[in-house]
Amino acid sequence: MRVLSVASEIYPLNKTGGLADVAGALPGASAPLGVEVRTLVPGYPAVLAGLAPGAEAVELGEAMGGPVGSLAARAEGGLELLVLDAPHLYGRPGNPYLGPDRRDWPDNFRRYGLLGQVATEIGLGRLGAAWRPDVVHAHDWQGGLAPAYLDFAGEPRPGTVLTVHNLAFQGLFDPSCIDELGLPPHAFQVEGYESWGRVGFRKAGLYYADRLATVSPTYAQEIQTEAAGMGLHGLLRSRSADLVGIANGIDDQVWNPATDSHLAAPFDASEPARRAANRLVVQQPFSLAPHPEALLCTVVSRLTEQKGLDLLLVALPTLLDHGGQLALLGSREPAIEAGFRAATLAHPGRVGCVFGYDEPLSHLLQGGADAIVVPSRFEPYGLTQLYGLRYGTIPIVARVGGLADAVIDANEAALDDGVATGLMFGPVTATGLGFALARAAALKAQPQVWRGLQARAMTRTVSWQRPAQHYRTLYRELLVTRSPATTTGGPPCRSRRSRRHPSPTRSRAPRACARRCGSSSIPITLRTSSSRSSTASRATRVRRSWSAATAATTTARSSRSSSSWPPPTASAGYWSARAACSRRRRPPA
Repeated sequence: MRVLSVASEIYPLNKTGGLADVAGALPGASAPLGVEVRTLVPGYPAVLAGLAPGAEAVELGEAMGGPVGSLAARAEGGLELLVLDAPHLYGRPGNPYLGPDRRDWPDNFRRYGLLGQVATEIGLGRLGAAWRPDVVHAHDWQGGLAPAYLDFAGEPRPGTVLTVHNLAFQGLFDPSCIDELGLPPHAFQVEGYESWGRVGFRKAGLYYADRLATVSPTYAQEIQTEAAGMGLHGLLRSRSADLVGIANGIDDQVWNPATDSHLAAPFDASEPARRAANRLVVQQPFSLAPHPEALLCTVVSRLTEQKGLDLLLVALPTLLDHGGQLALLGSREPAIEAGFRAATLAHPGRVGCVFGYDEPLSHLLQGGADAIVVPSRFEPYGLTQLYGLRYGTIPIVARVGGLADAVIDANEAALDDGVATGLMFGPVTATGLGFALARAAALKAQPQVWRGLQARAMTRTVSWQRPAQHYRTLYRELLVTRSPATTTGGPPCRSRRSRRHPSPTRSRAPRACARRCGSSSIPITLRTSSSRSSTASRATRVRRSWSAATAATTTARSSRSSSSWPPPTASAGYWSARAACSRRRRPPA
């Protein structure tokens, strides 16, 4: 089985969050199961720098204002990559989504629209390559247009899956970009890619993909509610039969305390006492006092309200009152950074911060701290709690999303039965977090109980083996249900009536399927690089499904940050929850 993964980042080449870890680990875990995964990823400078020698280059012509090519290459860990090389779009150092001003790049709609278009060309076999996927698996809003473009193509196509890593990030753009993206204008409606009056990359993927996945079973349920659905809960409820929650795993070879080169003293469950040497090394860069009995908590996270780090600032006195320490690694929102800077100055030797991200230091923190705090207001899954379990760093987590799926609370019954692996709290408030920190301090004061908690945590299976099996099952079921359409002629024009959720304020007349509306196409010449043979380098004419950029350049902004959600105006008739959701809301507190 062949799967094309479409991702905007991939570890170890570039990373801003858990999406990169998933995109980097799932291919290797799927290979023993007979699933061959190749990943289409933008050619950021860090990605191009990490490719192994011998990449096979193909020129794709002009698109989105500049030359476009692809590189078939390998990267560390045996990753099979198809790198989209478009320097005018991706040749920018630093964060892949944000400019130096920490705002979204204004051309993000082009950057990730092109990603979806090239995924479509590969999926339809239009690039002349022998490798053609059975399934196109898109990740998050950046890959959201791939299922839509494939659906609009009107010809035999692979099955499509969209995984939601974080529903808060939706990729919303001004409708002026429709022509440039080559999207059929009549599909800019509720039963299409329109989202609150704007072009919705996430909405397009949720509507047009054959199957939907999230990164945990609990999150799959939460996003079907008004409280956590970010204005898309009506659509998600209407597609509940196609939605599955598959808990993430981690690369248990990269995150292995017995072999981790970033630790001062590697260890395993049979010799947890070796963690003490890592603890001392952790305390030094954070200027923490070397108190061996203090509850040393760590945070490795983006410093945002979604992650609940403002709650930790309020609850911090409780930790300190119980003799605890805090070592924090992260960055993002200036106000929260300023709060932790002030706490460091107010409590020297007890609170230490490193602002930014440092992969080796994150490993050291997992290997030396007693507990890792994850107080997220909502959390699709998260990976830091899994790293904590793997290293015996007890997770202290909010009872939401994937955190609730990953951790067994250390209540009295769970401790008696020997199944507890961490501490959970709810509701997600500073008071609730304070109670959890106090409970952790009380357990840490009982060495035998704490060691048992650590030992149980380290026995948890957190690898990608089980999630990879679930994804293989999802792919196989999809191919079985699609087999008549993909093996004989073009697929039937699928009605979307079953996905509609009638508006309480108006009804719509039936619309033609989006497949019937073609976008203007331009011919592109495929030319192989000089390193290919003369036979392989013969020019081949192919038809591109993206439209020529004939209109003036538009400036549209993406919804990369959750603070911009929901948009200020909502389109009329947007699902049954339009009236309730048209006012500005924040994620549930």
